[in-house]
Amino acid sequence: MNDTTRRAFIFGGATIVASGLLLGVQRILSSAFADSEHRADSAGPVKIEQFSDEGASTGFSSVPKVRKNLDEWKKQLTPLQFEVTRHADTEWAFTGALNKEYSSGLYRCIDCNNALFTSKTKFDSGTGWPSFWAPISPSNLYEKTSVSFGTLLHEVRCTLCDAHLGHVFNDGPKPTGLRYCMNSAALRFVPHA
Repeated sequence: MNDTTRRAFIFGGATIVASGLLLGVQRILSSAFADSEHRADSAGPVKIEQFSDEGASTGFSSVPKVRKNLDEWKKQLTPLQFEVTRHADTEWAFTGALNKEYSSGLYRCIDCNNALFTSKTKFDSGTGWPSFWAPISPSNLYEKTSVSFGTLLHEVRCTLCDAHLGHVFNDGPKPTGLRYCMNSAALRFVPHA
């Protein structure tokens, strides 16, 4: 065995062992968070705060969860919307239609029309995705903690239909210090009249 083959064998083996360790740690961390998470498979009903298109609260309601099979979602959504909201994909930075939208209005879930954010909490994070420092109502979305390549992520999902919306980070502005980094493809903007 020559020197080059020996090095390739050693580094290749070390890479495989390191990858296995990383996946093992990720699986352990993911299972540690599983019991404390909101269950997406719960049948409902769920309690959400409803809002008019002008952003005024119309009160809390207990409503059935929106349930559809993947074929029904595919018929309702564009391919990008489907991949983002149903398969937790992410649109490319700076490509979303709502990244630079700063008109006064309301942001609703593209899948079920649930009110999620208002323009009053939107800010330019410079990341290329619509960013908000707070949801319109904490009841209307939930976080799902996961680990990806050793990084702890806080995925944001719609309470009413379990659509993947984006992620929340702790590097936002005051008063919350949070940055809800959302996909434009997961939102529908309703401008105020």
